[in-house]
This record gives sequence, C-alpha cells and structure tokens, in this order.
Amino acid sequence: MGVLTRVFPPGLVDEVIAGAGRTEQRHRSLPARVMAYFCVGMALYSEGSYEDVLGQLTDGLSWVSGWQEEYAPPSKSAIFQARARLGSGPVKALFEAVAAPIGTAATPGVWLAGRRLVAVDGCCLDLADTPVNEEWFGRPGAAKGERAAFPQARVVALAECGTHAIFAAQVGAYRQSESTLTRALLGS
Repeated sequence: MGVLTRVFPPGLVDEVIAGAGRTEQRHRSLPARVMAYFCVGMALYSEGSYEDVLGQLTDGLSWVSGWQEEYAPPSKSAIFQARARLGSGPVKALFEAVAAPIGTAATPGVWLAGRRLVAVDGCCLDLADTPVNEEWFGRPGAAKGERAAFPQARVVALAECGTHAIFAAQVGAYRQSESTLTRALLGS
C-alpha cells in the first residue's frame, strides 16, 4: 500500500476520480479511491482472486495503522459492484497522469544522437468470458472453426528503451491490428 500511495498519491487519485465524474454520492464500504487502488492491485496480482487482492490492500492499511485497525473483507459481489461503479475511465486517466519516460541523460540505452529511444510492442490479453467483453473485444478463431475460450483485448504500448518504462498504451478490440492501434500512440 505504501508503494501504491507513493506512485499514486491519494490526492491525485481523488482528482482523477472527480474528473471522471465517479465520486461516490454516499458513504460506501468500498469508496472509489479504494477501488482505484484495487484495480492497480488486480494488474499487479493478476492471478489472484478479488478477495486475495483486496486482502493485500487491507493488510497494507492495517500495517500502516500499526495493526490498530482491522478491515473486514466485503463479499465478492460487493467488490464486483464497486469495481463496476468506478469503471475504466478513472483507471485510464490515472495511468495517463503518472506514466512518463523516466530515463535521465546518464541512463544507459535511453538516448541515441540526442533522441529518446522507444520501442513499440503489442500483445493480446485474455478477458473475462462475458457477453459484453465478447461483443466489444471479440474472440480469436481456433482450430476447426471453433472460437477461443476467452475474448481478447489487443494492447500496444510504447516503452522507453533502457528502462523499459511503459509510458503510453492503447487498448483495442482483438480484430484491430497493432499498426492501427500504434497510430494513436505516435504523438507520444
């Protein structure tokens, strides 16, 4: 939790959430700020369940309080609903607010002839098998006319050579090509 709050200060998280119009209207056990940190945690612990990731976060909060505060974990359904309320907009805005090249003039492999070296790379990520994801992102084909087990998103990112820091990314449907998604990153 300490690392997350250093990279994503609570004030910045609140500002991004407010800018996206996702500030909660009433007091909730899982406020929008907690869910923003939860979404980052889900990316860091992608193999973990909702409860495991939230447990990691609440253990961090308990540790910060000197174990004087304990947090009762909410149900999986409550976590899902809170995550849906937050949506993807604030998470995208949070990435855009903090992602930047980090290499200095002294960092090996970052500069060539006065220009920052970057690499473009893409991948496909499996998504939750839901009708909404299938409709929006699509599925790749499989052998003998079958469909793949999961919908997939295509992701293209810019990474700084030398540090490997990803500072810009574009997420699209499986059917979109990497070259199409890369065009949106050229200004970065």
